[in-house]
Amino acid sequence: MDGSEINYVKSKDYWSNIPASLNGMLGGFSSLTTLDVNDSNVFLKKLFKIENGPSKNRALDCGAGIGRITEQLLSKHFECIDLLEQDEKFLNEAKLKLDGTNAKNFYCVSLQDFSPDNDIKYDVIWIQWVLGYVTDNDLVEFLKKCCKSLNKNGLIVVKENISSNEEGEIDTEDSSVTRSFGCFCYIFQKANLMCVARRTQRNFPTGLYKVEMLALRPVDNLKQI
Repeated sequence: MDGSEINYVKSKDYWSNIPASLNGMLGGFSSLTTLDVNDSNVFLKKLFKIENGPSKNRALDCGAGIGRITEQLLSKHFECIDLLEQDEKFLNEAKLKLDGTNAKNFYCVSLQDFSPDNDIKYDVIWIQWVLGYVTDNDLVEFLKKCCKSLNKNGLIVVKENISSNEEGEIDTEDSSVTRSFGCFCYIFQKANLMCVARRTQRNFPTGLYKVEMLALRPVDNLKQI
C-alpha cells in the first residue's frame, strides 16, 4: 500500500461535512485532547534540551484544523506560529479562536499543494494526524519542502496513528491510510530525514491505534552539526 488509494476529492468532501469543533477534529474523542497535548508538551520540552535542539522563534502547524495544537501547545513555546489547513471553515474558526495571539499566517491549502514562503524559516514544523490523507509520493515531496523551510537546528515533528499491519490500513469513509511504522520509516528515508527522538503516546484508551511522536532532521543538516 503506497497511499495511491487515497482520493483527495473524497477526503476533502468528507471533512467539509465535519463541524468546526473540538469533537469534530478528534473524531468524537474530544476527551483525549488533554492527554494528547500533555504528552506532546513533554516531548517538545525534551526536544528543546537535546544537543543542537531547535530554537523557539517560529513554528508551523500542519493540518491545523481549528487551531487546537497551536492554541494548546505551540503558542506556549514559540514566539510566532503559522497554520496550514485546507478546509476554509476550520481555518476561519482558528482565526477567531487565535485572534490576538502569536498566530500569524493562516494558509488555506492542502499539504500536497503547499509551497512554503522561501523567506520564512521554522524551528519546528509540527504535523499531527494529517499524513494519512497524503499519498506516499506527495508526502515525500512535502517533507522535502519542509526540510528547505527549516531553520538551523530545526526539526520536523510527526505525530501519527500507527497500524500494526505492515501494509497499512485504508479507511474508505474518509479516504485515508493508517501507515505502519515501517512504512513511515521508508518515507522518511526517501525524504532524506533521520529520526533524532521518539516518544510513544501514553494513557490513551485500549482499542485505539498506537500513536508515535517522531522528531526528524534532514540528514544533510546532521552532517553540518
